[in-house]
Amino acid sequence: MEILGNLFYGLSIALSPENLLMALIGVVLGVAIGAMPGLGSVNGVAILLPITYAVPPTSAIIFLAAIYYGAMYGGAISSITLNIPGASTAVATTFDGYPLAQKGRAADALVTAGVASFIGGTISIVLFTFFAPPLAEFALRFGPPEEFAVVFLAYGTFAGLGGENPLKTLIATMMGLLMSTVGTDIVSGSPRLIFFNIPGFYHGINFLVLAIGLYGVGEIFYILEGGLQARERYQTKVGIREIVSTVIDLWKYKVTLLRGSFLGFFVGMLPAAGATPASFMSYSIAKRFSKESNQFGKGTIEGVAAPECANNAASTGAMLPMLTLGIPGSPTTAVMLGALYVWGLIPGPRLFIENPEFVWGLTGSLYIANTMAVLVALFAIPIFIWMLRMPMTILAPIILVVCAVGGFSPTQDMFDVYLMFIFGVIGYFFRKLDYPLAPMVLALVLGNLTERTFRQSMIISHGSIGIFFDFSGHPIAATLMWLSVALFAAPLISLILRRKRAHF
Repeated sequence: MEILGNLFYGLSIALSPENLLMALIGVVLGVAIGAMPGLGSVNGVAILLPITYAVPPTSAIIFLAAIYYGAMYGGAISSITLNIPGASTAVATTFDGYPLAQKGRAADALVTAGVASFIGGTISIVLFTFFAPPLAEFALRFGPPEEFAVVFLAYGTFAGLGGENPLKTLIATMMGLLMSTVGTDIVSGSPRLIFFNIPGFYHGINFLVLAIGLYGVGEIFYILEGGLQARERYQTKVGIREIVSTVIDLWKYKVTLLRGSFLGFFVGMLPAAGATPASFMSYSIAKRFSKESNQFGKGTIEGVAAPECANNAASTGAMLPMLTLGIPGSPTTAVMLGALYVWGLIPGPRLFIENPEFVWGLTGSLYIANTMAVLVALFAIPIFIWMLRMPMTILAPIILVVCAVGGFSPTQDMFDVYLMFIFGVIGYFFRKLDYPLAPMVLALVLGNLTERTFRQSMIISHGSIGIFFDFSGHPIAATLMWLSVALFAAPLISLILRRKRAHF
């Protein structure tokens, strides 16, 4: 009952006119920022952070949290309409979102993304409200071995994303891991894999450069090869009836939504894990257990719902260790953590006691921002559908310009723009040769985290790989690692069984 009282107190703070206005402005800006490749929630929060110094801390954190939420919703927009993920968290949405758009069902995909995000956000906020302290204490038990086990589990779950050819999946994954090592050594700081001594490689290969090149530019090259045909007619009317119809369709995937929401919240609250592995894991697990697994990658509603509910749940989960332990769960919450110190607030258990209006005002605003974000995203759908109906002679150059801006934004180095077009050519040939793109992108995204946690674990264990399988010392890591081994072995066992049946 005490928690409910605190929640109502927080809602009363969040519903004050000035805080309500801050939440609305933050959500609208967040959706716009999330829809633009190259920005994303991290840059959006960082760019708009100075504005918050003119308002009280409670209003400021409500504003930043609303931007964060809005950006998570907005990330699906460019993924579905243009096949360009605005951030790493939206990559998995492209797998089925863009094929649905190509079928003329972009509105269905966008509505699904919005509703699934709302469900994932709502479930995670309820978990955040009622279980923050014990969950934060549990997350604190995750050291380098446990974090590496989570990442290894992510690799295990997306092992099936490459279709029927595991060798091509392995090749794509190895290429992604190799590219993640370009730049400087994370321990010694020594340069490595600086090809032809080109200065642009010193800052490494940015995720957006690879993703926009493979998905956005590569898709344009593939489309142009077939000629600039007239585009399909897209559903432009998105009213209450269409939204209700989509919600009814989503009810068939309630298990996927619940599983993705809980998984996303759990992975999101782990320090440094974030929403990207959560969205990939949710997608691949949904594919593995779906009755329509053969439709994944060709345009299915379930393939959009699974990653979207997970990445929104993870965004809330990432705030939990930030407030209760002072440990950011994602790059965006790291920026927000810095803002807390600027405002004179010390995160930790005492924050809930000494500044209840701040903590519970933020908690109440999450419910409001989540509702606002889904409404803004749904009302904006006709605008994005109108854009999709433009002739390819106009749309293709616009997409290429957006890709160039997105590739330039992270490092502001023209070398990355040139590199992005090279990846576009690679993406085109990968598409022609039927190589999966997802494993390469995910391997690049998780490569640094994989290397860092593995090397830290080796230092702790003095070089013994057994630290990952030691139930007495690291039971969580051992459990996750053996589960990962089972996931990697499952396709091989399935192949052996199929051959035996065919032989008999």
